Amino acid sequence: MDENEVPIHYVCTRKEALDITNNHNQFWVSNCGCREAKKKCNRSRHDVCLFFYKDIASPETVLKNLSQKEVEDIFKEAEEKHLVFRPFRNPKNMTENAGICFCCDDCCCYFLDPNERSDKGCFIEKTNTDNCITCGKCADLCYFNAREMNEAELLIDRSKCYGCGLCADVCQENCIEMIDRKNNIED
Repeated sequence: MDENEVPIHYVCTRKEALDITNNHNQFWVSNCGCREAKKKCNRSRHDVCLFFYKDIASPETVLKNLSQKEVEDIFKEAEEKHLVFRPFRNPKNMTENAGICFCCDDCCCYFLDPNERSDKGCFIEKTNTDNCITCGKCADLCYFNAREMNEAELLIDRSKCYGCGLCADVCQENCIEMIDRKNNIED
């Protein structure tokens, strides 16, 4: 892939994914290619590639029409299973969202293959370390290795933060917030 080529996927928070989805009224789902290739996923179901346009899928992709309730169920499972929201761009118009993948570190080629590319999201984490109790839940969940525990100390490498918001979702002290990346990046 050309270094200047825009990746088809990017990362976003759950709220952003919901906002994107709420702009559409028709939905289709297909099985995740990563989960299919691995033959199983230890984290979630296989049918988690959400499409907003039926004609975007490749001819061999099997799509199932979904109701709004079924889309809500996928979002609920994504929240419960701590899946990363990765919208994908319309190959015919890269400024338009064509759907959303719900990814994890168990089978997603993006997390397992260092050659896969995805854009960072619009947000970046900001941690109030004074209120952090160093429980490690956020580090255990960070698929991007931006957070890790070194004995009883939380180490944060903001240059690795993709802005998925999973760390903020699991922080019991509410000391992590997602803030605008453009005005708050240090990497």
